[in-house]
Amino acid sequence: MNAVIYARYSSNGQREESIEGQIKICEEYARKNGYTIIEQYCDRAYTGTNSRRPALIRLLKDSQKKAFQYVIVYSIDRFGRNLIQMLNNEHELGKNGAELISATEPFSNDATGRLCRNIMMSYSQYYSEELAQKINRGLDINAEKCIYNGGVVPLGYKIGDDRHFQIDENTAPIVRFIFERYVKGETVVKICESLNQSGFKSARGSVFNKNSLHTLLRNEKYIGVYTYRDTKVPNGMPRIISDELFYKVAAIMDKNKKAPARARAKEEYILTTKLFCGHCKEMMRGFSGTGKLGKVNRYYECKGRKGKKCDKKLVHKEYIEKVVLTECRNQLTTKNINKIVKEIVKIVNSEKDRSNLNHLKHLLVDYERKHNNLLDSVAECDISSVRQSLYKKLQENEKIIEQIKIEIKDEEKALSIMTAPQIKFFLCSLKKGDINDIKYQKLLINTFVNKIYLYDDRITIIFNASDTPYEIKDKLLSDIDVDNKEFIDEKGLFIDCKGPPIQMAVFREIGVQPFLLHKALRHLLRHLYSF
Repeated sequence: MNAVIYARYSSNGQREESIEGQIKICEEYARKNGYTIIEQYCDRAYTGTNSRRPALIRLLKDSQKKAFQYVIVYSIDRFGRNLIQMLNNEHELGKNGAELISATEPFSNDATGRLCRNIMMSYSQYYSEELAQKINRGLDINAEKCIYNGGVVPLGYKIGDDRHFQIDENTAPIVRFIFERYVKGETVVKICESLNQSGFKSARGSVFNKNSLHTLLRNEKYIGVYTYRDTKVPNGMPRIISDELFYKVAAIMDKNKKAPARARAKEEYILTTKLFCGHCKEMMRGFSGTGKLGKVNRYYECKGRKGKKCDKKLVHKEYIEKVVLTECRNQLTTKNINKIVKEIVKIVNSEKDRSNLNHLKHLLVDYERKHNNLLDSVAECDISSVRQSLYKKLQENEKIIEQIKIEIKDEEKALSIMTAPQIKFFLCSLKKGDINDIKYQKLLINTFVNKIYLYDDRITIIFNASDTPYEIKDKLLSDIDVDNKEFIDEKGLFIDCKGPPIQMAVFREIGVQPFLLHKALRHLLRHLYSF
């Protein structure tokens, strides 16, 4: 059985030992389980949330050749800290006949294993986003003090030792030249040509173009307004031009600017890759159309309809998504949360792999021993040039030791991060999320739903929580249609009004009282639904 290894570390602050440790553990796992490693893919200094990792892109492309059947990673979060990206990449591997395996997390390939893996990935994403929030809070505090927060320094400025903006007298005249030429009626193209012919460079060190010049002319920093995201502090930094000149330029730009076409908002279809036609088993895809009154309607349709291979009815996007989201939230009962927590803790604690931590600790002992030897050598050496060389090695060694200590702390944190109270808090937070938030919707769908099969009279949902399909039949759909009117188009689930669900008017015609029907259907829901 052929396999490949994928390894990744997050930032330039980490070192090659992190990759080496991951590969060593993956190779040991492969030997124990009879896999033949034919290739290694390593992304250095790329975060797990970055979808443009070169080695990962190459791995997914190579999987199309079907030369390997397994991809081994040190842990699932090495493959990505974004649940949706990870599942999409895993889906791509699956299409090419390859399976993702964690060397340190014993996930089974059944319903419980899938759910636990997705919950752990969701928690990893939650932890990553929470860390980003803490970093952003620090940056916001810096912004209140008008401190430089990183990024490209605007042309005309430099950063002082106190990390505040200062005027760069070498480049500030270029900024004044640009504003003055523009206000005199010179075109942006002409100004760019003049600057480039003189050999001047933009803030990024490249030639000037229309985009860079437009950005410069709109930058409020040049009138002393410190800006960082939503923070604006007037007189927070030294000005280069006057208010009068800046606003004259702004007025001319507004006058010259043509009204842009209204950008179409990109609508996300959150059931894509999960929703399948119950008749022909083709994937259902999203599309939109404009009605006679100008209203935009959004649907899911079976791919088989395009070639007239399937006559599956269209389904309203808002309706089907809300039905599925409701059922996902139903998974998060107190009983189910306790069960999920118990299973995840069992998996986390069953095989806590400390190999990388032990490797780092041995490495630390080795470098500390070398450090002490260097100190002894410095004390005994009388040759000035040799002493200088030894001092340099000492400094390099100290940096390495500090970095190893940081990695040890990170590894120890990773081994203890998934505690039962933390997991329970995360799942309870997931239960209380904002149902209208698109990120929350995606998290619910990707955590709990494996596949959805949509027929004209029922929906079959296969949850990651169970291998037993959960079926919502036509009468049950009618109940959902009535109970969730605030979410759903009045036309119901299917575009063809002759199709199910059976509307309440029909029940009245056959003599069924609506309130009795509601009661019966709610009773049916309680008995059909099981974890």
